[in-house]
Amino acid sequence: MAATVHYKTAPVEVRERLSFTDEKMLAEGMAALKEKKSILENVILSTCNRTEVYAVVDQIHTARYYIKEFLAEFFGQDLESIAPYIRFHENEEAVRHLMKVTCGLDSMVLGETQILGQVRTSFFIAQKAGATGIIFNRLFKDAITLAKKAHTRTEIGKHAVSVSYAAVELGKKVLGGLQEKKVLVIGAGKMGELTVENLYSNGAKHITIVNRTYEKAKELAEKFSGKARPAEELADCLTDADIVISSTGSEEYILTKPMIEPIVKEKEGPLFMVDIAVPRDIDPEIGGLPSVHLYDIDDLEDVVNQNLEERKKAAGIISGWIDEGTEQFYQWIQTLGVVPLIAALREKALKIQEQTMESIVRKIPDLTERERKVISKHTKSIINQMLRDPIQQIKELAGRPDADQALYYFRKIFNLEDMAPGEDDGEQREMEAGRTKQKQAVQG
Repeated sequence: MAATVHYKTAPVEVRERLSFTDEKMLAEGMAALKEKKSILENVILSTCNRTEVYAVVDQIHTARYYIKEFLAEFFGQDLESIAPYIRFHENEEAVRHLMKVTCGLDSMVLGETQILGQVRTSFFIAQKAGATGIIFNRLFKDAITLAKKAHTRTEIGKHAVSVSYAAVELGKKVLGGLQEKKVLVIGAGKMGELTVENLYSNGAKHITIVNRTYEKAKELAEKFSGKARPAEELADCLTDADIVISSTGSEEYILTKPMIEPIVKEKEGPLFMVDIAVPRDIDPEIGGLPSVHLYDIDDLEDVVNQNLEERKKAAGIISGWIDEGTEQFYQWIQTLGVVPLIAALREKALKIQEQTMESIVRKIPDLTERERKVISKHTKSIINQMLRDPIQQIKELAGRPDADQALYYFRKIFNLEDMAPGEDDGEQREMEAGRTKQKQAVQG
């Protein structure tokens, strides 16, 4: 089961109230949820855009209530106030949802890669807290492996699909990298912050931020090892800049042709300028100056739209892999109930082989050690060959609607009821647990 509260279903003020802010809080949450009725395994994922509870449960309707109760109690919220924002995915849809999330297909920015690391971290925390078991240990490893494949074998994350990211990618393309370039960001609002974050994550080491309010520029610069300069020093900053990205709320041009023209004449290399403000910050006539590469938001949106189409193509390929991964996971789930039976059958067959060898040795005591090993090897080979087809058949029958009946007759045909009481009870419990998780549990 997957219980989700994310950007598609809940406003930010609700998501804030249900956010696990650090790894310690996540571990405490998973440990607390583990004690709730009907919850057999759990992993909690919490990011700025989503809080999701993945659980293996024994009763779907009961688990729904207890997951909602857990979230309300843990965050001190009224259950009725948060319940309308929680969506549930169950069975195969829950498995498919986890894989979509991990691959970045359910993200606000299609194909973003950060979510993969967040899923991996949550899974490791859950394992350490003892909140996972056989099902989630397999499922989350499958999802993480699939996401790695998606990002290495397709270009889902290689095309900029936000204006600020497109500006940075365009700068890298035009100037051949950002590491040694001096970057000037004008404006410290939301768009400016996203721009600085993208610059920093792409290797820019020399970032200067100019803002009308110096303290805000300083606060942003400190987050990303940059420098802040007051608005009065803008002209001096332009002299040193290789890249200028502007995103203020000004009603007039901040950078005019008379201001930039003398600076360009003195510069040895090109000046890359991106105007992502509406209204524009940079006089479009500046684009006609020698060695100036000027782009506005319309230019970038063309790039974004084209890149989004490329990501959608990759997402189509990945969706096919997710369908395959979901089917393979459920095929594995279906074998859980037969594992104890197969083990019991093999054990019984080996006991018969051992008894046969003991009889042979008693009747032919003069056998050499080598002859005994040869006979033992060949009798075991006969057993393995005889068991191969029945074992394959029972694995396939486990996936049918009448699986319980098939397992019952399998036990009867091979007379597996006569195992020692302790072994039988233990294996019966294991088989029933496997069948319960297959039929009733909701994976996510």
